[in-house]
Amino acid sequence: MDTKVIRSDEQHQAYLLEMQNLIAGDPASGSSEAERLELLSVLIEAYESQKYPVEVPDPIDAILFRMHEQGLKQADLVPYFGTRSRVSEVLSRKRPLTIPMIRSLVTLGISAETLLGVELADFAQKRKEDVDWNGFPVKEMVARGWLQKFSSKAAVSTEELVKGFIANAGMQFGVAAFRRSLHGDAYSPTTKYALFAWLARVIQKAREKRAGLAQFDRSVLTPAFFRELVHLSWSDHGPAIAVEFLERHGIAVVIEPALKGTLLDGAALQDSDGLPIIGLTLRFDRLDNFWFTLLHELAHIWKHVDQDETFLDDLNSSSEDRRELEANRIAKEALLPRVNWKRSEAYLNPNAETIDKLSRELKIHPAIIAGRLRKEREDYTLFNDLVGHHQVRKHFNLTAIEV
Repeated sequence: MDTKVIRSDEQHQAYLLEMQNLIAGDPASGSSEAERLELLSVLIEAYESQKYPVEVPDPIDAILFRMHEQGLKQADLVPYFGTRSRVSEVLSRKRPLTIPMIRSLVTLGISAETLLGVELADFAQKRKEDVDWNGFPVKEMVARGWLQKFSSKAAVSTEELVKGFIANAGMQFGVAAFRRSLHGDAYSPTTKYALFAWLARVIQKAREKRAGLAQFDRSVLTPAFFRELVHLSWSDHGPAIAVEFLERHGIAVVIEPALKGTLLDGAALQDSDGLPIIGLTLRFDRLDNFWFTLLHELAHIWKHVDQDETFLDDLNSSSEDRRELEANRIAKEALLPRVNWKRSEAYLNPNAETIDKLSRELKIHPAIIAGRLRKEREDYTLFNDLVGHHQVRKHFNLTAIEV
C-alpha cells in the first residue's frame, strides 16, 4: 500500500482510521501489519506536531470521564488492566498505560487517538530533549565507574556525561528517540531513569562480549535446550557453566547489580544488531532464584523479545501479563517437569531425604526443588538450608557490598 507524508486533513483522518483498525486487530510483533502501524504512528505524530502544536488530551482524564459517563467503578476496569492494584496505580498516575491496556480501553469506547496521543507525545518530548537528566542516579553511576570514559579534562555537565553514556548504548533521546518498549513489573515511573541507566550499562557490557560470542541461531531454543541448561545446575560450578553455555550459543549474559531503589531481578532484550542479551542482577544470592530467573529471561528471548521490546522483571511480583505467565510456565517446566514433580515423594512428602532423592533422579540441584516447594506452599521458612544461600555471586566475583 502506497504511504506518503501527510499533506492534508483528509489524509490525516484516513490514516487515523486505519491505525485504529490495526490496533483493534492486535497485530503480531514483526508482522507487516505491526510494521505499518508503527509507520502510521510516526507519520501521524509528525503531522500533528506541526499542524496542532497543542497539548494532547490526557488519557487518564479521558478514562475518568468515561467511568463517570457509564457509571463505572474501579473494579469494573480490572478486565482492562489485569488487577485491582494496576487500576489504582494507573488512575493515580503512578503507572503508565501500556499498549495492551490501550488496546483494551479502545473497546470501552475511548478512542485510540486520545490514548495513543499521550504515548506519542511522550516520545515527542523525549525527542525534544525534555528529559530530566538530573533524574539519573549520577553519584551511583560515578561510583561504579560507568561515566569515567565519558569525562575529560575539560569540565562537562552532568547532562553531557549522561547523554554520552546513554548514546553509547544506542539509547539517545534525540531525533532517533528512545524506541524501546519497556515491559515487566520492575518498571515504574519513579525508577525509570535508574532502569534506563542500568539497561544502557548492560547493553555496553554485552557489546564488549560480542566478538567472543558464537552466531545466535534461534532454532536451537527448544525444550531440550532448556533441559540441557538445567542439568548444568548439578555441577558445583553450575551458574558459571550456564553462562558459558549460553554464550557458546550466541546469547550474551551480563551480570550487573541493580541500582538502588529498583526492584529488578533480570532483563531480556535484543541489541540493534540482533544480539540477544540476558541481564541478571543477582539481587538474591540464592541458587533457586538464579536458575529460575535465568530460565525466565531465556524464555523471553525465545518467545517474546524483538528489537524494540525489553523485559525488566521483578520476579517477586505477581504479574498477569500473558507473556510473563508464559515465561514462568516455560521456566517451571524446564526446571522441574510437572509429570515428574506431581508424582514424586518430594512433592507428596517433602523432606531433605526426598528432595535429595529427586535431585539425583533428575540430575538437578536440590535448591531448585526446595525453591519450588517454598513457592508453592508460600512458606519461605521451609528448607532454608537447601536453597543455596551465598552460592551464586561467588562465581562472578561479586560481593554483597557490590550488589
